[in-house]
Amino acid sequence: MEFQDKVLTCIDCGIDFVFTAGEQLFFRDKQFKNEPKRCKTCKSKRVAVLTAPPSMGNAHHFSRVETRATCSQCGKETTVPFRPTQGRPIFCRECFTQKRNVATA
Repeated sequence: MEFQDKVLTCIDCGIDFVFTAGEQLFFRDKQFKNEPKRCKTCKSKRVAVLTAPPSMGNAHHFSRVETRATCSQCGKETTVPFRPTQGRPIFCRECFTQKRNVATA
């Protein structure tokens, strides 16, 4: 399969960036399903914010992690308050509540 460079628009800054044929090959090899949504500059900024340690002034406050995921049961897009581990199912609020109610009944 021959890849060609694509021009995409960054969802953060709105600037066009090139998704190169080499990057597309890498994405296919890694079995990534989605094209990149951010340019390299915005992605770097986002990674820096997400991986930054909490500041000392807010050491008593824990930052809440919100991760986008797809429900393993119904397939609905949801967010979960933790970083999922591979091989473990993820449930949306409705499916989680339903499973919990069935388990306690």
